[in-house]
Amino acid sequence: MATTWTPDERERIGSAEEMEITSRRDDGTLQRPRTIWVVRHGDDLYVRSVRGRGSTWFKGTRARHRGHVDAGGLSRDVTFVDADADQDTELNDELDAAYRDKYGRYAENILRDITGTAARAATMRLIPG
Repeated sequence: MATTWTPDERERIGSAEEMEITSRRDDGTLQRPRTIWVVRHGDDLYVRSVRGRGSTWFKGTRARHRGHVDAGGLSRDVTFVDADADQDTELNDELDAAYRDKYGRYAENILRDITGTAARAATMRLIPG
């Protein structure tokens, strides 16, 4: 059975303004935390690398799939799953809408970065554990 978020975890993390996210090194130690924006879509939580698939964070996270998040007063180990959102236009459009709804008060250039082509191609789904 797949590990899922409890409704409370999903709500608290999904509604957090931002999250501290840390990927693990090959030796299991945590790298430096990064602040990243998280959105909830249905029962899933997603993050995007604004700098796309070429960013150091995305490449390391994608290679190891393990990390840790702190958001909404919760601290959890997570598994990162490549959402293959660049191949799923409908999912990407829905995530774009979720980012705009949640962060719409920010400047248009910030929203353009998080909903841009590079970020859309670097979408990861978070799974607890």
